[in-house]
Amino acid sequence: MKESLLEILRCPLDKHELELEDAEYDGEEIVSGTLVCTECGERYPIEDGIPNLLPPDMREEAPA
Repeated sequence: MKESLLEILRCPLDKHELELEDAEYDGEEIVSGTLVCTECGERYPIEDGIPNLLPPDMREEAPA
């Protein structure tokens, strides 16, 4: 995912901005990390360059 997407991505729950945490880059692309809502604090993972913006109750978590 490109960092410029942070300008348009919003939390699906309350439509507030998302901040990037623990980002790992491959050149210009963000390949993993976490997007955190500035208002509600909900966390959305970035895996293989794809942000998972599904609300928490709709995400299918893989067992650790």
